Amino acid sequence: MQLNQIKALTDNDMLLVNQVIADQLQSDVSLIQQLGFYIVNSGGKRIRPLITTLAARALGYDGKSHLTLAAIIEFIHTATLLHDDVVDESLKRRGRDTANALFGNQASVLVGDFLYTRSFQMMVSLNTMKVMQVLSDATNVIAEGEVMQLMNCNNPDTSEQSYMDVIYSKTAKLFEAATRLTAVIAEKDQATETALADYGRYLGTAFQLMDDWLDYAGDSESLGKNVGDDLAEGKPTLPLIHAMANGNEAQVKLIRQVIEQGNGLDQLDEVLAIIKQTESLDYTYKKAEEHAQMAVDALAILPNSEHKTALESLAWLSVKRDN
Repeated sequence: MQLNQIKALTDNDMLLVNQVIADQLQSDVSLIQQLGFYIVNSGGKRIRPLITTLAARALGYDGKSHLTLAAIIEFIHTATLLHDDVVDESLKRRGRDTANALFGNQASVLVGDFLYTRSFQMMVSLNTMKVMQVLSDATNVIAEGEVMQLMNCNNPDTSEQSYMDVIYSKTAKLFEAATRLTAVIAEKDQATETALADYGRYLGTAFQLMDDWLDYAGDSESLGKNVGDDLAEGKPTLPLIHAMANGNEAQVKLIRQVIEQGNGLDQLDEVLAIIKQTESLDYTYKKAEEHAQMAVDALAILPNSEHKTALESLAWLSVKRDN
């Protein structure tokens, strides 16, 4: 199933989710509305609310709580983007100026805080303690992941396990919460809840692995940002970690140096050559494929349906993309 077919399957739900998002962005403070609408409508993939609506329908859920849940997930994700771009001093995202580039760091941080707190108000409206528990835990883990990533920056001794811990916390945890909670609102058994959580976790991991793969294998026009941004920020992602584990002494020395200095774009071509020689992109891609397969396998518990097929297809599409 192709992405346009998946989107067609969820058109009605996603229109309603977008309406919830628009309604919940309303504020008497004009800057909140202005900046909030800018970032929410900045051309993102909306994959997190998409998997939320798909998973709910795959479970046979016919209520409306999944719409609020999907909007909550998108608000939490958007808040993290606002804060990330300030921390990373990013000026471009998805080919557009970042919110902090247009509105300033202070406004971006504060509107990110507004989105976090609005999402918690929305959680309360679902009147389910487990939803509150899972999402508050997820939000806390995401914050820990961001701090862990900050600690790993400019640290060439970051291990592959430490890297995997970071991407679970900062990316996969929210995917996991989104799909897990569809089983909660649909009042399914523990086995189904666990399976949906596993799907989200493995999908989110595959998605982030591909983001890090694309930072060295993609092109700027498709990415909407510069190739090598992670290198410029001194982030030791899996392609670099694998290259250091498999390169010769001179290659390892160069990569360590660019990670420590955090301004290695002048040496991007040399780093790309090392990554190619050590087959580090192949290694990263294969790891993403493994997690996509685990995501598909986790869905075995669900009955066959168009929505299950769409979830399976999304897992593979997450590793077959150019942005």
